[in-house]
Amino acid sequence: MVLRGVRVVELAGLAPGPFCGMVLADFGAEVVRVDRLGSAEDRSFLARGKRSLALDLKRPPGAGVLRRLCARADVLLEPFRCGVMEKLQLGPETLLQVNPKLIYARLSGFGQSGIFSKVAGHDINYLALSGVLSKIGRSGENPYPPLNLLADFGGGGLMCTLGIVLALFERTRSGQGQVIDANMVEGTAYLSSFLWKTQPTGLWAQPRGQNLLDGGAPFYTTYKTADGEFMAVGAIEPQFYALLLKGLGLKSEELPTQMSIADWPEMKKKFADVFAKKTKAEWCQIFDGTDACVTPVLTFEEALHHQHSQERASFITDVEQCPSPRPAPLLSRTPAVPSAKRDPSIGEHTVEVLREYGFSQEEIRQLHSDRIIESNKLKASL
Repeated sequence: MVLRGVRVVELAGLAPGPFCGMVLADFGAEVVRVDRLGSAEDRSFLARGKRSLALDLKRPPGAGVLRRLCARADVLLEPFRCGVMEKLQLGPETLLQVNPKLIYARLSGFGQSGIFSKVAGHDINYLALSGVLSKIGRSGENPYPPLNLLADFGGGGLMCTLGIVLALFERTRSGQGQVIDANMVEGTAYLSSFLWKTQPTGLWAQPRGQNLLDGGAPFYTTYKTADGEFMAVGAIEPQFYALLLKGLGLKSEELPTQMSIADWPEMKKKFADVFAKKTKAEWCQIFDGTDACVTPVLTFEEALHHQHSQERASFITDVEQCPSPRPAPLLSRTPAVPSAKRDPSIGEHTVEVLREYGFSQEEIRQLHSDRIIESNKLKASL
């Protein structure tokens, strides 16, 4: 796989950090997750392909262990607030002295500087500060977040993954590591570049929920069907809009022009009345295979078994038969081969990892005796 041989040390966290680590593991990196002592279980649910080492970073010997790990690692991924790693004597200046080739990835909510850099937050807060949340919501209603996908996983985890891959590529030229300041506010704002760049065009001139691409247009929204399900419509271009009207059994000459914004509310009511007369399956029979840009709104279970997903093997199952999306994008020569094994338990690989990183058996015994590490396999291993 494309990241084969890349050693990643991931400090345990939630959502964006674990996702970043999982993507790296899916594409071949050797990811070791450093968990806190006493943790009952992994709460990230994104541990595929990783190994777990339980370590007390708050005590100097534990910090010393991490420094030795980073001396042999290619990437350190840390998800803490600004200043936490420095307090542990594990900041970039310290670790890059130990290993000048280290890629030190810092994934935070607000970034490593600024007045919000040391305060708590979640996806909705980062989304709000980026300006993007102000654009999402129905007309006349409060803004609402699209789950915790945009900031946590798009602007955070995925942008951090990109930063790591870029830094690894640059290292092939310079031989040097560097620090990555990945944060969810700026990552989300960057994702919204199209929104910013189209501000002068008038594309977002109407109030929230009344524009072309935010649910305001009758040809770019969702409609309820006779069986309580939903269809998604995205017939923007005139030729696609014509096919939409044909499928709905409507005549264009009897309707206002497509881009008559003043008539959009009434047209949405008309379209809603038509969609409500047939079931989702019946609308699929009408629109599937056409360029009307009308698709069913699928549940997870339906997406899993949809013909298109089946033909492309878009989903995978692990050893416990739990389904999840196949890693993307699909590379032709070196595709991701995600692990099908169960997720690691806390400290399951502590001894194994320490040995690989050059710790002697006596050092491991002493660390365990001093309660710097934990391992559920330690007695058997030693």
